[in-house]
Amino acid sequence: MAAEGHSLILDFTKVLGASALGGYIANKLRQPVLLGYLASGFIVGPFGLKLLNDANLINSLAEFGVAFLLFALGVEFSLTELKRVKDIAITGSLLQIGLTTSLVTLITVIFGLASGLPQGIFLGTVFSLSSTAVVLKTLTEKGETYTLHGQIMLAILIVQDLALGVMLAILPALKQPENLASALLLALAKVIGFGAIAFIFSRWIIPRLIRNVAETQSDELFLLTIIALCLGVALITAALGLSIEMGAFVAGLMISEIDYADHALAKVLPLRDTFASLFFASIGMLINPNILIDNFAIILVLVTLVMIGKAVIVFPIVLKFGYSVKTAVITALGINQIGEFSFVLALTGKNLELISQDTYLLLLGTTAITLIITPILLERAPNLANQLTKTTFFTKYLQRFEAPKSLSIPESINSHVVVAGYGRVGQVVVKILQSQGYPVIVMDNSEPAIQRLRNRKIPYLFGDADSELVLDKAHLEKAKALVIALPDPASARMLLERALSIAPKLDIIVRSHSDREIDVLTQMGAKEVVQPEFEAALELGSHLLKTLGAPETQIRTVIGEIRIDKYMSIRPYK
Repeated sequence: MAAEGHSLILDFTKVLGASALGGYIANKLRQPVLLGYLASGFIVGPFGLKLLNDANLINSLAEFGVAFLLFALGVEFSLTELKRVKDIAITGSLLQIGLTTSLVTLITVIFGLASGLPQGIFLGTVFSLSSTAVVLKTLTEKGETYTLHGQIMLAILIVQDLALGVMLAILPALKQPENLASALLLALAKVIGFGAIAFIFSRWIIPRLIRNVAETQSDELFLLTIIALCLGVALITAALGLSIEMGAFVAGLMISEIDYADHALAKVLPLRDTFASLFFASIGMLINPNILIDNFAIILVLVTLVMIGKAVIVFPIVLKFGYSVKTAVITALGINQIGEFSFVLALTGKNLELISQDTYLLLLGTTAITLIITPILLERAPNLANQLTKTTFFTKYLQRFEAPKSLSIPESINSHVVVAGYGRVGQVVVKILQSQGYPVIVMDNSEPAIQRLRNRKIPYLFGDADSELVLDKAHLEKAKALVIALPDPASARMLLERALSIAPKLDIIVRSHSDREIDVLTQMGAKEVVQPEFEAALELGSHLLKTLGAPETQIRTVIGEIRIDKYMSIRPYK
């Protein structure tokens, strides 16, 4: 037993060490660290250097990564934010799953790629799922979790994860199609019953439990309770024949609305990041180069068909719900992979003899490749969206989606300030401007934000701020200044470039999301670049110096020196 324990610790150390090294190298190469984790898993795994004694045990531990990822997402998931994308989250997700499953079933049955209808349906469900873990990790790294396309992607992915429980429940019935209806009803009953019990616990039991534990002022006890809640609910859903990730996400939702949610999240994040790296490394371990080489042509065709096919299905769905072309393109390219939980479906299908061992290995290889491509594709999605909107073939067709959906601007507006983005930062800026009597136009692509602007009788443009057709209506040539407070760095850069092409002398102030962007935005022509976290640090420092008795003149001098020359002190070293 001691030897086995030491072996596990040794394997655990090897994987984490390799992941740290792989992530560091990927970061230095300016690639998503996720690719480093995948590569490190392949290198130390059974098809690489074979450094692990028990890769299956590591794969089991990697399930913690999935649970903690979904739990943290549940804690951070705002039901208020969800309302802005609730229609596409439910109806759009079901459309995507239904269309993907139907199309794959039709193709595989017609061309003889499936032995019958049950196998075709099974393959359709496998391909219909996308990767919550990979997309969430990539969006988090890029700081795009709260962008509109980020919220749409995560909402669709969460519904897919909930649907996985239903899929797992009805898989055995595919061997006996006459039982399919009863299996579906049983699965839905389980989901509804579990949801009802979870709602009761989240309203009357969990808040009291967490509050009592927090009152002990024991960090260890608080962390243990949070972990037990996360894994306990996940195990309950697994026992019901639903999915572990569904339970972990619901556990996060249970505490998302209580006072201690942020404290719980802070405690779980280190565990989430550690085990998430283990999870992504475990996916890398599944990459069998011999399978890839022997079936290179088939896998290449499958990867191409799957990623293009799913993107083609998702793109019109997003457009149908009234979102812009750019949002539709980024969303389509973000969730067009095969999800890591398709491994679970594929393994279950193999055990039920719905697919052969060879088909199972092909699915593993295809899924792993799509997961590797996803971070790269998401990184380039905004530029690809911009290229598409400039393509002559699509221009006339897409213009009606790019134009402002609605606007409320006085004809006589002049010498005004345009504010792009009406989130937390934009709202404060607008309030300051209005208090001083400056005319304002606000641009936003969120219906709830536009509704708030309507209620407050603030002139607005409803649409993507970086769209040329939207900017044409903002009268930038008559404006005094433009404030860019968008949550998406790529959109902010595009808006800055297009605004200066319309009004080269316009004063533009931009919110920077990272230190690296300060130089880029300044060189592009922004008059001022503001980094909110840095400004918060300056404000904290100012208050601290005041508390310590420093005179006002000295405080202003110190703070002013740090701000000199466009935040030179926090720019990354060249």
